[in-house]
Amino acid sequence: MLKGTFPVARFSSLKTPFYYYDMDLLARTLDELRAQMARYPDYRMHYAVKANFNPEILRLIASAGFGADCVSGGEVQAALDAGFAAKDIVFAGVGKADWEINLALEAGIGRFNVESLPELEVLDALAGARGAVAPVSLRVNPDIGAHTHANITTGLAENKFGIAYEMLEEVIRRALSLEHVAFKGLHFHIGSQILEMDDFVALCNRVNELSARLSRHGLPVGDINVGGGLGIQYQHPNHFPMADFAGYFATFKKHLAVKPGTPVHFELGRSIVAPCGSLICRVLYVKQGTSRQFAIIDGSMTELIRPALYKAYHRIENLSSDEPEEVYDVVGPVCESSDVFAKAVEIDRCHRGDFIAIRSAGAYGEAMASRYNLHTLPEAFFDWRR
Repeated sequence: MLKGTFPVARFSSLKTPFYYYDMDLLARTLDELRAQMARYPDYRMHYAVKANFNPEILRLIASAGFGADCVSGGEVQAALDAGFAAKDIVFAGVGKADWEINLALEAGIGRFNVESLPELEVLDALAGARGAVAPVSLRVNPDIGAHTHANITTGLAENKFGIAYEMLEEVIRRALSLEHVAFKGLHFHIGSQILEMDDFVALCNRVNELSARLSRHGLPVGDINVGGGLGIQYQHPNHFPMADFAGYFATFKKHLAVKPGTPVHFELGRSIVAPCGSLICRVLYVKQGTSRQFAIIDGSMTELIRPALYKAYHRIENLSSDEPEEVYDVVGPVCESSDVFAKAVEIDRCHRGDFIAIRSAGAYGEAMASRYNLHTLPEAFFDWRR
């Protein structure tokens, strides 16, 4: 529970809003993740850098021995700078620019997750210009829906990601014919913030079906990358401070049919870093409307856009008050009606200057912050209580 443990005295003089990271929780999460993965020697983890690319966060995850999943040249460079081994970096993304591909080729990354036939041919040409051979997995669009927000599902036929299921054999044959790419396996990703393991079972079934079909047609399958997507309990961060890693990996072990010794790659992001982060704000005003009471805070959609973009829920706590709860719309100062963190939420009675924590914001919070309305970017503070 953040309330009662948040070091108010230490941070009371700091400018809000800022991101507060419980580094002990992140370290414990990484320990748990390592312990679960140790049960499956062929499993490989690549942290999804897009979730949070704060250098301090990246360095701790790299030191735990995990790889990195990157979706831009900037993320590839950030991963290298943080100490991730180039051989453990995978590079996905539907629109890789030439400079990004060249950066990754020069670094000698472990895998390009290729999302189209044109990209495959550009990669072959750029690698050829360097006299290199690029290791490639082909990202397949499995046409599987996930029980999550429409904006973060990625595996449907209507989505922009990946190679259409029906076109895969043609693209594999083309990859095998090219001199400067080496086909290594298949890559999948069906979405984010998935809590129903049945969605991952459906993915396993589709991978198994596709692998069997390719084998029947004499085509290689290679290793398998199932992406990420594991969600967290945003409603109950105090009761569930870690994602269900055990259930997640057990699901793939039970349902994914691969030959012994075949590497299986995972690309978790949110489930690793979301619980450790909170956006810390202060109450500017308590305003009584005709029918609603507003807690106007200095944090906004510029620091945490998820509620405005996805109608996402984050638990909100008043760290300064132990008074009876009241009902508020918690809103920010940005000149947009969507700058709302929660409506009709019950929190301890608010007063001007109270510290407010918006929980489970360690993923897609700081990473998506902007300077809209000329707000300054939020600073980050790291709490080690060991």
